[in-house]
Amino acid sequence: MNCLGYGSHIRQARRDVYREMDEVVNLRSRGAIVITTGSKAEGLTSIYENDLDQMFVLEGLICLEDCVNTDTLPMFTIVFTLDTSDCYHGHCRLNLLERGSKFSPKLRDVMCLDEKGHILLSSDLIVNMRDQIQLEDDEVRHERAGPSTPSSYGPMHTDIVFAVRCQCPCILSRWAERSRHWPPPDIVQKVVTMGAFVTPVGFKGSEYKHVEWRICFNTADIELVSSLNDIQIYIYVILKMVIKDVLKPIKKEITSYAVKNIVFWLAENNPIAQFDENCSLFYWLRKGLEQLRTAILKIHLPYYMIPERNLMEACGLDAEQKRTWAKTITDMMDEGPKILLRLPKIRKAIISYPEPLIWYIKRKLDLELLQMKCWIRCMQCMGENRVVNTSDSVLTLITGRQIETLNEVLQRMHEEDSLVGEPINIRNMMMM
Repeated sequence: MNCLGYGSHIRQARRDVYREMDEVVNLRSRGAIVITTGSKAEGLTSIYENDLDQMFVLEGLICLEDCVNTDTLPMFTIVFTLDTSDCYHGHCRLNLLERGSKFSPKLRDVMCLDEKGHILLSSDLIVNMRDQIQLEDDEVRHERAGPSTPSSYGPMHTDIVFAVRCQCPCILSRWAERSRHWPPPDIVQKVVTMGAFVTPVGFKGSEYKHVEWRICFNTADIELVSSLNDIQIYIYVILKMVIKDVLKPIKKEITSYAVKNIVFWLAENNPIAQFDENCSLFYWLRKGLEQLRTAILKIHLPYYMIPERNLMEACGLDAEQKRTWAKTITDMMDEGPKILLRLPKIRKAIISYPEPLIWYIKRKLDLELLQMKCWIRCMQCMGENRVVNTSDSVLTLITGRQIETLNEVLQRMHEEDSLVGEPINIRNMMMM
């Protein structure tokens, strides 16, 4: 797992780079704060492996639980109240709290009235704001997927989700007060102070989903994943591979987010000493598969932060698919360590270990970190006209190291009579 780029060192390096990228972007950002979320922020995927998930947090807006005092907020903050009545668990409507503020025309355009005449922030209309953002040259916009508006730029696929900050101390205190083995008290306190967000997506089965929002804890998720130990991370990664490469859901009937919650529950309910490296990884992998099978058969998996919300509710899983997946998971549990041979990424690593795997992975990870540092430097060297100063000495040094590393790979491919394509395509493939 370390050779494949899931060791603690590379995970931390990725997290640091994406955090720095956000800081650089936000120096130029107007109207929204950009936060990288998901597997990239967790340090668990390469550059072009999976989508880049970004949350655009709208500035000047906030939503509050009823228990929060508004007197401490800046005067010109536009405040919405978190109305969870008549909504499925973990979902809400955002009712405008009148504070005498003047709204911009763009904000007025995404408000609407409910059946009682209350002013609401419309989740559907907010998502459509993405259409107003100018595309980069050669960037392609794709069909909406839940709260996100996907786009692609060459091999890079990006999912952007608009969000509003949310103060919900009552919800977080219920989470914090649970009896647990994990996370430790300092991480619990940190998660509570982070607060939450609401994202523009209603419950699938609701007739009012166009005005409903989902309560999320994206930055808390990143912090929680960072506090998992290596064994717990490896379980998480392997279970994600099982979803992607073995079960292969077509309509997101089961997702990697469900797997993350399974690992969170395992960590909370079991002493941390039992996840020691001397214990069997396969014991905990089997436990994770058991939980996954149960979630599929019962169509029930409590959301870690708000257990009343069932992550499997309205997932669209039919009886035949349930039986098929349950049998597949049972077969995998019976296979023991041979389960890894079902996972292409690990199977290829086993075949090529120790050489050329170790040689290749070192250069793959070098290229990945260099590419991210190149992006950061390009943003730092970009003028007001969005033109990059390509003569910058630091940028020249980074690109020079990229070329040297890639040439090493191409040279070895020539020596081994491998099929060599365009260098740029080889580089992109290495970062997938």
